[in-house]
Amino acid sequence: MLMNPVYHNHLVERLRRLFGASACRLQVAALPWRRAAPGIEIMLITSRDTGRWVLPKGWPEEAERLCETAAREASEEAGLSGSVETHDAGHYYYTKDLSNGQQVTCEVLVYPLEVRKVAEKWKERRQRTRRWVTPSEAARMVNEPDLCRLIIAFGAAQAKVAA
Repeated sequence: MLMNPVYHNHLVERLRRLFGASACRLQVAALPWRRAAPGIEIMLITSRDTGRWVLPKGWPEEAERLCETAAREASEEAGLSGSVETHDAGHYYYTKDLSNGQQVTCEVLVYPLEVRKVAEKWKERRQRTRRWVTPSEAARMVNEPDLCRLIIAFGAAQAKVAA
């Protein structure tokens, strides 16, 4: 039986607080992909602060569905638009450095976005680099082990669908 992601996050957060762990913040990411011979490609972008390769991600806004947050972040950070799935493909955790010097643990829900359009001009084009790569290349480029596994699993699942 699948658990409602909102309830799951609430339950995980309550357990963390019960055992004295610091609060975990929720972020949402797009996993932008497109069909390419012989399989698929995934777009990664650089982060603004460290230049690491990441997925477009950010904070959910009031009354915005999480999949819509993923699509908005892909548009703002990478100039991408397309068809976003309503169910996440998985999640990963990382530690975010806030502007006030504080560090917070973030759980990131990842929503696949099949890219239909790549804009030449977009909001953060002067702050980021973007690159299409194979799933195996993407997994080598990102730093978070859980995200590596998620990308590999997604690429393998898409390869089976395309076959």
